[in-house]
Amino acid sequence: MSSYAFPDDLLKAQRAWYATYQQLAEEQNPSQSTVLRRSLQRLSVRISTHPYWATIPGRAPAARMALKQLVWSVQARP
Repeated sequence: MSSYAFPDDLLKAQRAWYATYQQLAEEQNPSQSTVLRRSLQRLSVRISTHPYWATIPGRAPAARMALKQLVWSVQARP
């Protein structure tokens, strides 16, 4: 478990990012791929500019990795 207390909206955005990325990897329709890429860009901005990162100065890179690992490990469970 992570030692960071991530806000729910940040966790939700990271989960949505992974889900959208997975959809993009499986998509065959070029127009839908464009929609998914744009969604990934918006989610990336939402995640990277979230106010939470300002609350942990100097530790943000480690926290960003912890967020990714936390969400990935939860989604990878059967």
